[in-house]
Amino acid sequence: MNAIQTSGNVNRNVTSDPYAGVVAGEIEDPRPYCEIIRQFLTLHPEFSFLPRKFKVAVTASEVDRAAIHVHDIGIRIVKNDAGEVGFRILVGGGMGRSPFIAKVVRGFLPKKDLLGYIQAILRVYNIEGRRDNLYKARIKILVHELGIERFTKKVEAEFAAADNSLLELDPAEEARLRQFFAPPAYDAIEDDPVALTVAISENTDFAKWYTHNVVAHKQAGYAIANITLKPIGGIPGDATSAQMDAAADMADRFSLGEIVVTHRQNLVLPNVRQDQLFALWQALSEQNMATPNLDQISDIISCPGMDFCSLATARSIPVAERISERFGELDRQYEIGQLKINISGCINACGHHHVGHIGLLGVEKSGQEVYQMTLGGSSDMDADIGKIIGPAFATADVVDAVDTVVATYLAERRDGERFLDTYRRIGEQPFKDRLYDAD
Repeated sequence: MNAIQTSGNVNRNVTSDPYAGVVAGEIEDPRPYCEIIRQFLTLHPEFSFLPRKFKVAVTASEVDRAAIHVHDIGIRIVKNDAGEVGFRILVGGGMGRSPFIAKVVRGFLPKKDLLGYIQAILRVYNIEGRRDNLYKARIKILVHELGIERFTKKVEAEFAAADNSLLELDPAEEARLRQFFAPPAYDAIEDDPVALTVAISENTDFAKWYTHNVVAHKQAGYAIANITLKPIGGIPGDATSAQMDAAADMADRFSLGEIVVTHRQNLVLPNVRQDQLFALWQALSEQNMATPNLDQISDIISCPGMDFCSLATARSIPVAERISERFGELDRQYEIGQLKINISGCINACGHHHVGHIGLLGVEKSGQEVYQMTLGGSSDMDADIGKIIGPAFATADVVDAVDTVVATYLAERRDGERFLDTYRRIGEQPFKDRLYDAD
């Protein structure tokens, strides 16, 4: 975590996949490149007064857990047809009052050109970005108004004109930074130990947690364990001081001293021996931190809302709690399958409602809090901005509205379809018909 330049019109902290460095199928560990970018941009004199704040995210997996499509610059580590590793560069994503999905500005960028190309993007933004209107100052507006083809031409021209040899990645420096993200000293063990198999067969609750909250690790004998800070009926992402102390102890005891925070308001223990997963689950259960609901309907993202934020125009937390209670039965959650609900208490979209499968935006209307619903959003590789489904719902009606959407999905889905699959296949009309049939 970097606390330099956290509030100005400059680059903010560079973020990455919470499974970075440990997840199976990853091309390379993206974290060294995050650090290279951070060091390059932090206190950079040319970019110390950009038109507006600027955020970068990097991933190296086919599953986008870093939400690169809704960042100012999104970077994905890829391989070209020749097997060379490089970067796919996206520009102009973001949420807030004007949400946009980032567009591809370069399909494949050689490794050595990373900093030079980022410099070219920021130079175009610095020169042409709006400074006369705070609400039109983000790079997403510039990309939208110019169009991606024109914007790309300007970036490519700037990149070609600069002496980029000065910024080429030095292999020695890259190797030095990689040492800070070197794998820990893993034990030489095999996958699927007998102790794990026995625990799964003998304990149903543990089996549910293992099935839904544990992810494959690229190191044999290890696993990635997710701690969903979403107890049924609880405040999403909230934890007591005692729980945080316990999480820190569990990181030392079970995860080689490492713990990661995700943008979905959960925690990750990235290096857990498979034969210790049951002991970890027992420790989590003692702290009420073992809810097996990762990516289920109760794994809600929620901003603090009007209970804690002076910018908010509506409450978020109570709505999240009520939705969690309505769908609290785990078997019902598993029947529904992957369904992500995101809730924001104002137009600034800190709850990422634009990219929720179901998004809720709380607004004030005639002195009352009401909730606008969007459907079909996603922050994964199939990223999309959710579409407003119709008139907003009163506080007393919003949970019933979510229930109606879920019931419509279950009635319409085909075998194996997620909510997002069904929505994209049938469109919004069946949901609108059920939601507003009384009108």
